[in-house]
Order: sequence, then C-alpha cells, then structure tokens
Amino acid sequence: MRAVGLAARLALALMLLLVGAGVSAAAEPRAPPLFNVSLDAAPELRWLSVLRHFDEDYLRAAMAQFLGDRVPRWIHALLRKAVRELERLLPQPFADEIRGVCNALNFNLTDCLLLNLAYESTAFCTSIVAQDSRGHIYHGRNLDYPFGHFLRNLTVDVQFLKNGQVAFTGTTFVGYVGLWTGQSPHRFTVSGDERDKGWWWENVIAALFQGHSLVSWLIRTTLSESENFEAAVYRLAKTPLIADVYYIVGGTSPREGMVITRNRDGPVDIWPLDPLNGAWFRVETNYDHWKPVPESDDRRTPAIKALNATGQANLTLEALFQVLSVFPVYNNYTIYTTVMSAANPDKYMTRIRNLG
Repeated sequence: MRAVGLAARLALALMLLLVGAGVSAAAEPRAPPLFNVSLDAAPELRWLSVLRHFDEDYLRAAMAQFLGDRVPRWIHALLRKAVRELERLLPQPFADEIRGVCNALNFNLTDCLLLNLAYESTAFCTSIVAQDSRGHIYHGRNLDYPFGHFLRNLTVDVQFLKNGQVAFTGTTFVGYVGLWTGQSPHRFTVSGDERDKGWWWENVIAALFQGHSLVSWLIRTTLSESENFEAAVYRLAKTPLIADVYYIVGGTSPREGMVITRNRDGPVDIWPLDPLNGAWFRVETNYDHWKPVPESDDRRTPAIKALNATGQANLTLEALFQVLSVFPVYNNYTIYTTVMSAANPDKYMTRIRNLG
C-alpha cells in the first residue's frame, strides 16, 4: 500500500509539472488577512473594523471600476429610481450591513447594492467534495473571477462571532457582505459555483422584487442558522434564489457530501457522494454534471484525473490543494483557493493565487 501511495503522489507531482506551464509565473501564494466580525454588534457597524484596515481611496476606486465594467447602464438607472422600494424588500441583516459599508465609504446605496449583486455573476469556479478511505470529508474550491488585480488585494478570511465564539468562517471580498465559501465548525462546509442560464440581470432584478435570496446571502444564512449537514442541504436546496447556482456541501460523517444543482425555485438535481460504489469525490465547475463540458473550458477532466492520481487513501487537505493547483483548474483568473474540513475547523485554509 505504501508503494502504491508513493506512486500516486509521484504521478500527481509529474502532472503538476507538465501542466503547470499553462499558468503564468506566480509568487508563493499567501494567506489573506483574517478579521473578526461580531454578529452581536449592530449590522451597520459590523464591517467598520475591517474597512479601517484598507485605504478608503483604493476601495472607492476599485468599487467604481468594478461597477463601471460589470453593471449595464440601464440597470444602474433602474435601481437608482427603485432603490428605496428595493431596500424595503431586502432581508436583514444584509440591508443594514450594506448601508453601513456605504456610509463608511461615502458611497450611495444604489452603488453598494449593485456591487453586491454584480459579484453574484460571472464567477467561474471549481469545487470538490471528497471522502478519504477512513471516512473523512474534505472540501476545496477555486474562485475564478476577472478583476484579479484588485480583488486579490480585497480578499479576506472572516470569523463571524456570536457571544464571543466563532459561529462560522468564510472567505469574501471587502465591501461584499455575502459568502461564496464558508464553514460551520463541526457541522458542514459550503461553496457556491455559478450556473449561467443567460439573461442574468433581467431575471435577477425580477427575482429581487419577488423577495428571492441572493446566492451568497443564502450561504451565509445557512452557515449561521443550520444546525447540521441535513438541515443545510434542505435550506440550500429549497430557498428561492435570484439566480441558478451549484451548491457544494460537505459534512462531518461518511457519505456527507453532495452537489445541489439549483434553479431559482428549487433543486434540479441532487448528486451525493457514493463511496461504496467508487464515487468517493464529486467535481463541480460551472456546468451540469450530467452534460459534457465545453472543450474551451474543461476544468472537470483535469480535476478528475488529478484526484484519481492522488487516490482515496492519500487524500488530505494538502493533497486537495495540489489537485486545485492543476492547470486549468488553477488558471490566470483564479483569485483564491480554499480547503476545509468541518470536522477539523482549525484546518480552514485560504491562499491568494496568481500574485506574481
């Protein structure tokens, strides 16, 4: 068995050397800054301690550039007229948190809301949930996004505190109150991958006025309120959303891992781990798993090959990080990589990529 394990590790190392040339030269990945956000504080004040660590002029310039490039002008004009009505429909605590960020940065509410909406789209990601041969569950993700030149500088790990204790942990961008990646200690882990179905802005605005949740807000609400893996899966599968998405969920017990393919109204497909029949991992990028991926964006096949080269017996968080470092799973748009295991919450690790 030890010889087989060594062979698998050598195979993965060789694969990394062969395909790594596809990614531009990069500095050693570094950890993002870690902040505490107290949920016991008033929502308008929660993010102020984070904002103080960043240059306000840089934040304003970055947000202005992002909005100018990502948000259609007609959407900006529409929301400017309807922002007060929309503000009334937004759930708490997110509405007040966004207002607090706006006030601190001297942004208007329309821009801050649009910033949070814009991050919900065009995120090309890879998520993996897997079980090793001893029944331990591991979860990893790459978040790929344009505008890496400033998003890498705005990436933060956040510990959300209740009564002075860590209630859940997540990775996000400064100014963005949602989470695409997070962990509820000793309960479950969650990541989200975009599922692009077209006509994004038109559908999102309509869904917002129907009271549907943002994709990233549902992840954060689930981390905050769900007591276990099963409750998290139910909430993530059933809550109405503003956009389609893939939710990837990992638990703490054997077979607690799955991919939930969502449309706005509910689940399209539930794809669980099935290790007894050889399906010890699930890989989700941005395409329905039962359909072929486009040749121009096949991150699924290299990830599967790297996992098979690693082997179930050799799976660790470190090995999963290496799988997520295989090109094109890891590519020039990768902002950060996170690996996590709810059973070992202290092992939560994010690294910012492409720093060269």
